[in-house]
Amino acid sequence: MRTAIVVGAGIGGVTAAVALQRCGWQVTVLERAAELGEVGAGISVWPSAVAVLEELGVKGVEKSSVQSQPAGMRRPDGRWVVSAPQLGMELPVMIHRAQLHDLITAEFGPAVTVRTGYDVRTVAQDADGVTVNDDLRADLLVAADGIRSVVRGALYPRYAGPRYSGFTAYRGIADVELDDGGGETWGRGQLFGFARLIDGRFYWYGTANQPAGTTSEPTVFESWHDPIPRLIAGSEKILQNDICDLTLPLVPFAHGRVVLLGDAAHAMTPNLGRGACSAIEDAGALGRHLREGDLRTALTAYDAERRPATTKLVKRSRALGRFAQTENPVICIVREGLFTLGGKLLALRQR
Repeated sequence: MRTAIVVGAGIGGVTAAVALQRCGWQVTVLERAAELGEVGAGISVWPSAVAVLEELGVKGVEKSSVQSQPAGMRRPDGRWVVSAPQLGMELPVMIHRAQLHDLITAEFGPAVTVRTGYDVRTVAQDADGVTVNDDLRADLLVAADGIRSVVRGALYPRYAGPRYSGFTAYRGIADVELDDGGGETWGRGQLFGFARLIDGRFYWYGTANQPAGTTSEPTVFESWHDPIPRLIAGSEKILQNDICDLTLPLVPFAHGRVVLLGDAAHAMTPNLGRGACSAIEDAGALGRHLREGDLRTALTAYDAERRPATTKLVKRSRALGRFAQTENPVICIVREGLFTLGGKLLALRQR
């Protein structure tokens, strides 16, 4: 039986393990954390990613989620710029990251072994296999170890890697009673959005321009329209993360017997809401190509399919992030005009 090591047990890594299992591979998943699981808040799962999960046998995604609604765009004072735009396009479902992670790992069978508390330090490969830390060996290594990937660093030591976007993000889950469909509010250099989860709670996120490495609270939103202050106050825990993406051009996703997947390959800003979905689609593509050809041909085909597609997403997400976070008052006026003319920027999320 062919063997694979998956480094990283986030959503992309565990989906890759399921995909490899379905191809008949024996899989070892290595996770640095002491326990298997996913932290964070809500996540939007687009139809293309739902289709991949269904193909891999992952059940219950739509039953554990709620359909997103195009609630529109507001100003910080609450005035609508675009109210409930009719985009006429498929929308994602909203689900908690931990719920999605549990649904995927529920498909692990005897062919998947998980090792937690394992820190990958070295990776070496030869014509016959890949070795991790001189004590694990397999035919294939899948690097799903995030934006600061140790494996990518070993393969491409001269690559610049992560690039700070210029803004930080706050996220939380609020247990509050609201009669509001959600949506986004755009200010100058700040953005806030929220959506209902299936259990009735609300996932929210906010972004603000600030220097990298600054620890802060989302106080900038205290004066914004209702229910934004209530959502923040109703959250037991608020996460803050500086937003980074990967420097372009992206490195090749396949290098010998090692393949990059998810944020390790193409970390992007969250403006398109496509990061985790792209990792799921990576895993589906990898499994499909491995079923269709020998290892070398499959990894070459995987890179040819996924690197151009995700490069476009990194570029579009970065451009939308710059537009959303602008502090230029003239550009902000132009931006509102574009929204008013039909929600053209919102449509970018669907492309």
